[in-house]
Amino acid sequence: MSTTTTTRLFPASTLATLIAIPVLGGLMILQTSLVSRFPLLRGTTDLVMLALIAWTLQKKVTTAWQWCLIGGFMFGIASALPVAAPLVSYALITWLALVFRRRVWQVPLLAMFATTFLGTFISHAVSYVTLALFGVPLPLVEAFNLITLPSMLLNLLMAVPIYALISDLAKWLHPEELEV
Repeated sequence: MSTTTTTRLFPASTLATLIAIPVLGGLMILQTSLVSRFPLLRGTTDLVMLALIAWTLQKKVTTAWQWCLIGGFMFGIASALPVAAPLVSYALITWLALVFRRRVWQVPLLAMFATTFLGTFISHAVSYVTLALFGVPLPLVEAFNLITLPSMLLNLLMAVPIYALISDLAKWLHPEELEV
């Protein structure tokens, strides 16, 4: 016989989806107002992407796709890109994180680094292709050297603190069951 540590007004999955709005919204505000003011060369940290990756890698989480849609929509509204571009890149990154969660489940921090590394490439590739389709001339080598590589470094530096925060949030929303 097992009981949970707390009783809730909403099921954990509904609460997790509802809590995504203020969490991702706050990260989006922090990203656009503060973090973007401190670029490395021309690259900046993508806090929303890091939160999505960290959330998806939590073993008890079942709402990764809901967070993906909410985060992609918020990023699409805040950026100059069409809304579909962040949705596509975040969907690919969420799928990749789910694959890593199944394959590297015993070392979630390694999966966080690998998904952050590849996710930065995916996000920037989707952005680059979108801008190219709209006729914005961007030299590929300069974009890679001045935006993608610095962004990757910043994302990798922020991966551990974001993972720790999101992990605590997931543990709060999905507490361990106690044996009685």
